[in-house]
Amino acid sequence: MVTAGTLHKTHYFNNAARLARLQELLVDAYTQHGWELHAWAVFCNHYHCVARAPDNAVTLAALTQQLHSATARAINREDNTPGRKVWHEYWDTCLTYERSYYARLNYVMQNAVKHGLVPLAEHYPYCSAAWFALRTPAALQKKIASFGCDRVNVNDDYECAQ
Repeated sequence: MVTAGTLHKTHYFNNAARLARLQELLVDAYTQHGWELHAWAVFCNHYHCVARAPDNAVTLAALTQQLHSATARAINREDNTPGRKVWHEYWDTCLTYERSYYARLNYVMQNAVKHGLVPLAEHYPYCSAAWFALRTPAALQKKIASFGCDRVNVNDDYECAQ
């Protein structure tokens, strides 16, 4: 699982076009490097994702650096602020236990609800919840939803604007 935040928690991705671009670039970066995305959610000042690395994976650091460079260049070009630092850092957790994996999948997909942006995760267009609901058997959806998010330890003290 990866969580990344913007410098000073600044709301750089503060409109639909920027959120859509961040989501697109995140999905593209992981896909290009052969990582299998299982869940993601992007917000005005941070993102979360859960992905499985391929056996011959490019390092997570290189993938994240590429993603952060591409998104920072796009935002800075739009704001006419070349060279401005957009991303602060990222945190990653290697998930090795099934219960931990399911709890974090649920956490990422429910994150827009946690931040008060939508009443149902599937209504937030910048996350995988609707995608997951369409492609996953109901029994597995129910199983993942049964894993509570309240005890998941994730750096997520971000305020999100609607």
